Amino acid sequence: MRLWLPEQERRPDPAPARADARKALLVGTVGWLVALGVVLALGGTLDARASALLVPTTLIGAGLGVAGLVAVQLLRRRQSRS
Repeated sequence: MRLWLPEQERRPDPAPARADARKALLVGTVGWLVALGVVLALGGTLDARASALLVPTTLIGAGLGVAGLVAVQLLRRRQSRS
């Protein structure tokens, strides 16, 4: 196996794969919201430190997911205009 090929022996790079990032972001955001629901439902059984850490973590995860969805939607609109 050769690790280096001369330029004339190289095959062209493949075309980038088209993927819909909205689906992945939506699944992740829903996952964070489900985790938030579980943390809130188990709030009485968790100690105060765990609850104080898990609630903000799940809120931040869900917030970043929503921000990602907004960003992807804005990029799609910008690309469809041009």
